[in-house]
Amino acid sequence: MTQPVVIVRSNPRCLAHDPGLGHPESARRLEVVLAALEAGAAGRWTVDREAPLPPDDDVIGTLRWIHDADHIERVRRASEEGAGWLDSHDCRVSRGTFDAALAAAGLALGAALDLANGRLQRAFLAIRPPSHHAERSAARGFCFFNAVALAAEVVVQAWNRPVLVVDFDAHHGNGTQRHFYDRSDVGYVSVHGYPAFPGSGGADETGAGAGAGTTRNVPLAPGADDAVYCEAFEGALEEVGSRLQPAAIVVSAGFDAHVADPVGGMRLTEVGVRRLSAAVTGAAERWASGRLLSILEGGFDLQALANCARIHVEELASTEVGKADA
Repeated sequence: MTQPVVIVRSNPRCLAHDPGLGHPESARRLEVVLAALEAGAAGRWTVDREAPLPPDDDVIGTLRWIHDADHIERVRRASEEGAGWLDSHDCRVSRGTFDAALAAAGLALGAALDLANGRLQRAFLAIRPPSHHAERSAARGFCFFNAVALAAEVVVQAWNRPVLVVDFDAHHGNGTQRHFYDRSDVGYVSVHGYPAFPGSGGADETGAGAGAGTTRNVPLAPGADDAVYCEAFEGALEEVGSRLQPAAIVVSAGFDAHVADPVGGMRLTEVGVRRLSAAVTGAAERWASGRLLSILEGGFDLQALANCARIHVEELASTEVGKADA
């Protein structure tokens, strides 16, 4: 029997973060995603709800590539206290926050190592809290540790070959962009609402120094529909990907641009989500021998999130993975 193309990984520790009643980033998000993916798998992908994690000390050590040691310790101490806010009004902490954020980073580290060592070529990580707003020394936008930047950094360090991070969440991935902004070995492509939280991601933000031209932002006015959103993303992806020729693609897979989402402000439908997902899958086949690691970001209407995650993974599983050349 042919092995499924896509490996879906999660871990129960990601449920431990509890920002409180009414907060949009709830554990229920992960539960509905996993239920939808299990129901829709039909042999096309596998779902591992209890994927093994690297030792916590290894995860913390690798996180220091992305975050200051003081920031990691502040998240830990705030979680021990078990209440309050960290760095911004939207990063509420509970006793489980550090454990969940560390598990999310651990899943990213494990998958990146497996990708680098040829043990997998395409995966979707169902994690929370999300990643892409977390900066080197600050939590922002529901994000505490930047698992996306961690995964990209691990692959680059392992291979010394370029990686492309693509982000179609409705909000700009300020933390990811900042980490790689002056780097020539990691490209960053984002389509997002603007002006909107977090206030970054203007079209003039294109990289600096050695990284000049490796960042491509396409800021869109609120209410962008499938045609506008997808065309903007596809054009930017082609522009940077063709120049960088990445050996792997890492996706910030946020689904809060869906028309039903309470915070995204966009008008994307399931049709648009499928088109975005097909674009990243095609890019991985064209440039990276199919190697793609997709990581859950936003999406806060539970039904839309479940539907979009299933459609996304369907597209990731729709083509055979290319033969690895690394």
